[in-house]
Amino acid sequence: MSAPTTNQKLLDWVAEIEKMCTPDQVVWCDGSTEEYDRLMDLMVSTGMAIKLNEEKRPNSYAFNSDPSDVARVEGRTYIASVKEEDAGPTNNWIDPVELKKTMTELYSGCMKGRTMYVIPFSMGPIGSDIAKNAIEITDSPYVVVNMHIMARVSTEVLRLIEKNDDFIPCLHSVGSPLEEGQEDSRWPCAPIEKKYIAHFPEENLIWSYGSGYGGNALLGKKCLALRIASAMAGREGWMAEHMLILRFTSPEGKQYHIAAAFPSACGKTNLAMLQSTVPGWKVETIGDDIAWMKPGEDGRLYAINPEAGFFGVAPGTAEYSNPMALASCASDAIFTNVVVTEDKDVWWEDMGYDCPNGGGTDWKNNPWKQGDVDADGNKIKGAHPNSRFTARADHCPVICPDWENPAGVPIDIFVFGGKRTSVMPLVHEAFDFEQGVYMGATASSEPTAAALDLGNVSLRFDPFAMTPFIGYHAGDYMQHWFDMGEKLGDKAPKCFYVNWFQKDESGFVWPGFGDNSRVLKWMCDRVEGKVDAVETPIGLMPKKEDFCFEGLDLSDEAWEKLMTVDNAEFLKTVENAKEYLAKFGDKLPAKISEQLEKLEARLNA
Repeated sequence: MSAPTTNQKLLDWVAEIEKMCTPDQVVWCDGSTEEYDRLMDLMVSTGMAIKLNEEKRPNSYAFNSDPSDVARVEGRTYIASVKEEDAGPTNNWIDPVELKKTMTELYSGCMKGRTMYVIPFSMGPIGSDIAKNAIEITDSPYVVVNMHIMARVSTEVLRLIEKNDDFIPCLHSVGSPLEEGQEDSRWPCAPIEKKYIAHFPEENLIWSYGSGYGGNALLGKKCLALRIASAMAGREGWMAEHMLILRFTSPEGKQYHIAAAFPSACGKTNLAMLQSTVPGWKVETIGDDIAWMKPGEDGRLYAINPEAGFFGVAPGTAEYSNPMALASCASDAIFTNVVVTEDKDVWWEDMGYDCPNGGGTDWKNNPWKQGDVDADGNKIKGAHPNSRFTARADHCPVICPDWENPAGVPIDIFVFGGKRTSVMPLVHEAFDFEQGVYMGATASSEPTAAALDLGNVSLRFDPFAMTPFIGYHAGDYMQHWFDMGEKLGDKAPKCFYVNWFQKDESGFVWPGFGDNSRVLKWMCDRVEGKVDAVETPIGLMPKKEDFCFEGLDLSDEAWEKLMTVDNAEFLKTVENAKEYLAKFGDKLPAKISEQLEKLEARLNA
């Protein structure tokens, strides 16, 4: 087909990739329903996709990946900055010239037997001042249909590229050309030693080879929206963060916008789609994973969700944990590596009920019965622990009316958190923005229960929940947070730290889920100056009389435990933080060291 654009830079790049990869044909994507349906029919006919029961799961499909291609491959993910020191200690680095030579050899002829798809897409509402236009070239129809949901795929993007002569080029191939007469009837991918997820930050360029899995292949997601975008944001004076965005509205109609960063398995999607238990207050979802934020004309920080869908972890998503996420994938969804039941519905572990008829086809495409065990007596899971659903954001019952507002929404509050069974209280507020940056930079979780049993708490630090996604030196990235704080001044969001996961002998002390809205309400009251706080060495904490307990059965002893700061135990966290932060050397911002010293002095006092 002829190219639907006149932009010479784009035409030249597509021609260059076509010459290198030698596909059988080139198709320019338009994001239409017809295109989506056609590609799904194609994949069903080759056995790559499974059409689900139209009555139970309308217009939805299931896919099973190669067992070697089930997650992001962080060991094969590279920040190929010109200078090695610019990648920093949290990234893998390869010389960009050497990496391009290696990958060019792999790309040569790799699309033989396949179609090369050219996908024009916008991260963020099309035309927004905060959004970015990009092109992904891929040989995977699975990638195309997922990008239809996860980004804004449209020929309108081509018109903007013609106007601005600017786009972010993203190249992806599953690898390994097809032989004569072969079909992609199974999930194609390359062996691990030939997988490369490469980012060239100075060029705003992404090259991915050998994996068909979401985070490695849907290049708008982590690759562009975080790794490349964080480097761009550092240069251009905005923020690209691994944060949910939600609107919390009071009974009087006052709106608060909250952006929150949590490491994996800390309830980020659940919080984004929270059902409030505070009478009269409601939560609406703007984004569940990524926030792009830019100062507005009024000096406040405005955020958009650059994505158009949710790429959620399926296991654990249930009516009791996140009914809104479950409702979001009730129709028009893509499921990857879940159980397909006998009646062509989907099921996964911790879905809240047993698998219908006791089994179906597992994620490896094998017959499976719930309760099956392996040779060691361990239960065989039907769905992979990292199995996914791809769902349209506009299908979420609590999606915010302003989720696609091109101007974004003004952020009032930043929340950081981690998973700690002790030491860290339920909530505390930073004394100021600079201490808030320190909180985000030292966000941490306990790695395993086994390590705790040994009495040796070695914390896993994950600054701003961004460790795998910072596209440049993490020390420079932390400094950028301080710089943004200076730019925003007294209009900077208030910063808080939460821990939903304290335990006692009977289990979790805090009920979590919808009751986390009680913590959010206290934060909003603090923003309004409606309530005072208790000053502690680590920050400002709620007074019991200012906290909403209506409808909540929580004992005085439980509240006391949730609010206790044990100075001696907290000093151990400070020592862990010192050890972790030392890895950033002279790139560690001086203000981080200052905050550490101040915290230590307060705890010792």
